[in-house]
Amino acid sequence: MVLDLSKITGLDDFTSKTETKSGKPAQKRTIYYKGEKAFLVENTHTIEIRCDEKLSQHLMSKYESVMQSRYFGRGGIEIVPAGQLSTSELADLIRLSYNLTV
Repeated sequence: MVLDLSKITGLDDFTSKTETKSGKPAQKRTIYYKGEKAFLVENTHTIEIRCDEKLSQHLMSKYESVMQSRYFGRGGIEIVPAGQLSTSELADLIRLSYNLTV
């Protein structure tokens, strides 16, 4: 999955770092930072974002493709972009994560 963050409004300055874990198959992830804190983790088949706890509970109960984030823990969600959430909803959640990152 490749995200084009340039198409999401409201994301000003951010940096990214790509990591590769060895194994079979090798796993690649890109972590996006606002300052020194991560706001988005793009894995091979999922994305992880920061999220309000009440919103994350709502999304996890509504969508099978949303689960608790392994990177952010209870402070985030992991999404399998399988079509349950629209592109605009994903953009809104990424923007929210960016804004929640202090």
